[in-house]
Amino acid sequence: MGIEGKRIFVVEDNVENRVIYQMTLVKHGAHLIFDRWGRDILRSMRGLRKFDLIILDLMLPNGRSGYNIFEEIRAIPELADIPVVAVSAADPSAAIAKVQELGFSGFITKPINVDCFAEQLERVMNGEKVWYAGDGY
Repeated sequence: MGIEGKRIFVVEDNVENRVIYQMTLVKHGAHLIFDRWGRDILRSMRGLRKFDLIILDLMLPNGRSGYNIFEEIRAIPELADIPVVAVSAADPSAAIAKVQELGFSGFITKPINVDCFAEQLERVMNGEKVWYAGDGY
């Protein structure tokens, strides 16, 4: 099963994090589509074929946040049922409660644990909620 063949839309402004996603998830057979800033994300999403998961960074430049983008995604009927995971360096003690309240499908803290990241995303795509604050919490 795994994430092989799954299409994952990633909103991430940090180049190093995009490389980590690419190396970690493509190795498991996932297909990634990246959006760096979140400016035209809704147009990008509507223009693509259906995907299986959305990964949102919560802290983006230019006054945008993953929280704003999540609310915009949920307002579009054809995107409303796609699971969304926040992957962020935001303080998990505050961020997890906020993403749960908004209706995210999960939260994974940065830096990501490459040993379990693909499995965490698979669990979310299978309908499970994943709240991972890292080993330090």
